[in-house]
Amino acid sequence: MSKKDKVVRSSSGTEIRKKPLGLRIWNNRGYYLMFLPVLIFVLIIYYWPMLGIRWAFYDYKPVGAKIFVGLKHFQTMFSTPAFKTAFFNTLELSIMKLLITTFTAVLVSVFLNEMGNLFAKKTLQTIIYLPHFMSWAVVASIFSLFLSPSATGLVNNILLDMGVFDSSKEFIYFLASKAWWRPIFYLINIWKETGWGTIIFLATLSGINPELYEAADIDGASRMQKIKYVTLPALANTIIIVLILNLAKVMNMFESVFVLYNNAVYDVSDVISTYIYRQTFAIALPNYGYSTAVGLFKSLVGCVLVIICNYASKKVRGRGII
Repeated sequence: MSKKDKVVRSSSGTEIRKKPLGLRIWNNRGYYLMFLPVLIFVLIIYYWPMLGIRWAFYDYKPVGAKIFVGLKHFQTMFSTPAFKTAFFNTLELSIMKLLITTFTAVLVSVFLNEMGNLFAKKTLQTIIYLPHFMSWAVVASIFSLFLSPSATGLVNNILLDMGVFDSSKEFIYFLASKAWWRPIFYLINIWKETGWGTIIFLATLSGINPELYEAADIDGASRMQKIKYVTLPALANTIIIVLILNLAKVMNMFESVFVLYNNAVYDVSDVISTYIYRQTFAIALPNYGYSTAVGLFKSLVGCVLVIICNYASKKVRGRGII
């Protein structure tokens, strides 16, 4: 045994002699050489672009010199009403969407689990899964037609036939109405994402011990009582985990809003990602430094949420998400 070997103790108190780091690397050089291309790829694709963070502290425009301005962009950002609106919209839309779609997925999962006809159950599962595989651009096109304030708008024409409107001049432009945009947004997300969300809950329900239901039958429990006292308690831990894991992604909302919103509903629909997009691509002479500062703030908030979710995950299931 070499004198340079390092002695460490395991959790059981056993002494383990470890060779010097350099010698361990040399002995496993084949593995490190195989890993080297992956390391280089990760550094170039994921970490090299992070050097662009420095532009958050510069006035960086397509023309002219780059001027260091320190924290000026952050001061501008926090004093801009449009940014504050986008920030609070992001939190509200993301959290409400998460709660609503999770609740709907649980409800549908319980309903599917209670179905006795296996063929009908599988058919219904397939039908509700399909919308998830449609792109948001296609979804937006479909619902824009359904909600159109014209003769092609299915919803408005149904309301006209029901006598809600006296003429086509009273049609509602749902996607340009501040009162209607958010409810429509939540309904579209339910339609698109509920089926996919049921997968994890159905997997949990399939793992419930059948003896629990048999015991409930012996005790004379009704179907609703079995759902209340057996099914839902079994789902409780999974629901909490799903909420925790998805809470870390609340700042990443973009595509679902971008394809549905317009300048008439910015007050209720604009989120940080769409705000960054407009500041970067919808202005004749954008300040990339300001856009970078907003993006950096968004990333920092997302990082804080991940840390909070990791802590909550450790409390709920005994291990973190990172």
